[in-house]
Amino acid sequence: MSRSVLVTGGSSGIGRAVVARFAAGGDRVVALGRDAAALERLPADLHSGVTGPIETVACDVTDEEAVGAAFAAAGPLDVLVNNAGFAESAPLERTTLESWQRHLAVNATGAFLCTRAALPAMRERGRGAIVTVASTAARVGAPYTAAYAASKHAAVGLMRAVAAEVAGTEIRVNAVCPTFVETPMTERSLERIAASTGRSLEESAAALAGASPLGRLLSPHEVADAVFWLASEGARSINAQTLVLDGGGIQA
Repeated sequence: MSRSVLVTGGSSGIGRAVVARFAAGGDRVVALGRDAAALERLPADLHSGVTGPIETVACDVTDEEAVGAAFAAAGPLDVLVNNAGFAESAPLERTTLESWQRHLAVNATGAFLCTRAALPAMRERGRGAIVTVASTAARVGAPYTAAYAASKHAAVGLMRAVAAEVAGTEIRVNAVCPTFVETPMTERSLERIAASTGRSLEESAAALAGASPLGRLLSPHEVADAVFWLASEGARSINAQTLVLDGGGIQA
């Protein structure tokens, strides 16, 4: 049966792969994002192999009114994927308040606003799945990631609290925690690492890959497959869990 799915940060990277994965299964997918031009191209770019309709809405997930309007237009959802994210790295003493607040606004408050908007209709219909794309940084700390790690810990804390509220119903709330993924966001991180360390982009990428037991970066499609499974009937008994995608470096 076709489902209604909304994916935030849906125009690129992991979000784009998640949109493609659900649409390939015949689901109706609404992709939210801030890049209106990228959103406009998305349905045509993903046409091959897609059987479900793809709709797009320009929306900043940190804007309460914009989120309310977008979710009202989307209608009742079967699946919400909180994927919109922001990442910068810096030593704590060079982390600005603006950067700290931006991380929390996108990674935590955005997930809060979207989850709050989607949940009432799920409760009314007695079913639904919410999956938040977090990070291994939501499970451990690492140098130069104070703002990012704190915001991702907050997103997982939100997930667990909401999961406790819906426990015993047919609504499930979970998170995936991938290690570094081949996305434009990671490319920007590599550029910053190269600029600050004097390494080449290739050397910087090798350093990130070497930090994972996998010895490589994840592909966005691997994350999308995990999200898709958590939203499937096969995972109907899974609630309040963080599915770690790192090849075994962090014990879930």
